[in-house]
Amino acid sequence: MNADEIARLARGTLLPSFPGATAPDWLLDELEAGLGGVTLFALTGNVPSPESLAALTARMRKAGDPLIAIDEEGGDVTRLGGHATGSPYPGNAALGAVDDPELTRRVYRSLGAELAEAGVNLNFAPSVDVNTADDNPVIGTRSFGPDPELVARHASAAVTGTQEAGVAACAKHFPGHGATVEDSHLSVPLVDADLELLDRRELVPFRAAIAAGTRAVMTGHLNLPSITGGVPATLSHAAITGLLRERLGYRGVIVTDALDMEGASGEIGIPEASVRALAAGADLLCLGPNEHAETVRATLEAITGAVRGGRLAPERLADAAERTAALRRWLAGQVPAAVDRPAGLEAARRAIRVTGSLPGWNGSPPLVVELKAGGNIAVGPTPWGLSPWAPDAVRADGAAGEAGRVLERATGRGLVVVLRDAHRHADQRALAGALLAARPDTVVVEMGLPVWRPGSAAYLATYGAAAANAQAAAELLGLTGTS
Repeated sequence: MNADEIARLARGTLLPSFPGATAPDWLLDELEAGLGGVTLFALTGNVPSPESLAALTARMRKAGDPLIAIDEEGGDVTRLGGHATGSPYPGNAALGAVDDPELTRRVYRSLGAELAEAGVNLNFAPSVDVNTADDNPVIGTRSFGPDPELVARHASAAVTGTQEAGVAACAKHFPGHGATVEDSHLSVPLVDADLELLDRRELVPFRAAIAAGTRAVMTGHLNLPSITGGVPATLSHAAITGLLRERLGYRGVIVTDALDMEGASGEIGIPEASVRALAAGADLLCLGPNEHAETVRATLEAITGAVRGGRLAPERLADAAERTAALRRWLAGQVPAAVDRPAGLEAARRAIRVTGSLPGWNGSPPLVVELKAGGNIAVGPTPWGLSPWAPDAVRADGAAGEAGRVLERATGRGLVVVLRDAHRHADQRALAGALLAARPDTVVVEMGLPVWRPGSAAYLATYGAAAANAQAAAELLGLTGTS
C-alpha cells in the first residue's frame, strides 16, 4: 500500500467540524480528497435553520460522498432548529415513561425524516445508556430509564424508527455512561462494573440495538478497570474489539465520541488519541466542535506516521474503509419517510405524571416561577420552561430574599414553580421549599428527572424540558399565554 493510498484511507476515518453555515474551501478540498465526512454542531453556527442546513449539505455532496453526522436526540439534546426554540419531540426519559415502543419508533422515524430532509444521514442517537445514577451529570433525561429491559425495547424501537427514515442510527455511549457521576467532557468517568454486571445491565440495550440492525455504535470515554485496565473505552482494544466486536458480535461502523473531550485526549492530544482509537478498532473519529483544518492536518500526519512506524496496521485502515463503504451503500438504497410532528406532542402529553389535584385559577392566571438550572455540556443553552405560555413568568436563582419577592408578586393569584433536576441543585430545593412553606397551594412542575418530590398541592413530572414537554404541561395547567 503506497503513501497516497494510506493518506486517503486515513482521511476517510475523520469527521471534523467547521464554523458557520457555509462549507469552507479547505473542507471542500478535503471532501474531494476522500474525507470521511463532517459532524455538525448548532453552537458553531452550522444549523441556523433546516433550510440553510439543506443547502449546506447539498454543497458538501457536490464535493464528495460525506457522512454528515449530528447529535439530534430530540428532548434536551437537540440541534435541528430545536437548539433555538426547544425540540418538538420529547427525549428518551419521556418516551420511557410512556413505555410504548411503537410510539418511540414513530417519534424517531419522524425525527429521522426531518434530518433526511435537511441532508443529514448519520444521527448520533439514540442514547441507550441505562441511567442508574440519579446524580449522573450528563445522561439523565437522555436515557430511557434505569431498567435495562425497558431501555432495550426502546433502543430497538428508536434504531428501527430512525433507519426507516433512511438515516443511520448510532447507539451510544458504549459500553454505557449511565452508572457514572462524572462527565466525560471533563474527565474519564469510572464505571465500577465487572463483566457479569455489564452483561446484565449496560450491555442489554446495546445487544437490542445491534439486533435491530443499528448501522453505527458510538464509544464513550469511560474507564472500566476490570475491562480496560484504566484506559478509556474509546482507546481500548479490549472494549472495542474484545467486547463490542467479539463478545457482542457487532459488525457495523464504530464511531468515537468527540475526541476533544478530556476523557479521550486530555493528556495525549487529539492526533494521538485518534491513532489509539483506530488501533483499538474504531472506524470513524468524531474530532469535536472546534477541530477544523489544523486538527485535520495534524491528525492525518499522526495516523500516516503511525502506519509508517508500525504502530498502526494499514489493514486496520482498510477494514475501517470497508465498513464505512458498506454504510454508504446502505444509505444509497434508502427511501425517506414522512415527517410526523404530532407524534412528539402525543408522546409528551402521555409522559406527564400528576400527583395531587390541579387547582383552578379563578380566571386569573398563576404566576410562573422558573428556577435557574443550566444544561450540561451535551445539552447546551437550549431554551426551556413555561414562559412561552406565561408572559409574565419570572426566573429565580435562589438568592437571599428572593422567596419574599416572589411571594409578593404572587399575591392574590396561583403559584407555579418550575424545576429542572432539582435533586441535583440545592438552590432550587431551598427556594422551592421556602415558597411551599408560605404557599402550600403551590403547583410544582419538574422538567428533569422527578427524583426530589416536595410536598405541594400538585406535582407534575414532564420527564424532559423540550418544547413538546412544556406545551403538554402548559395545557394541563390551563395557561393562557401564546407560544
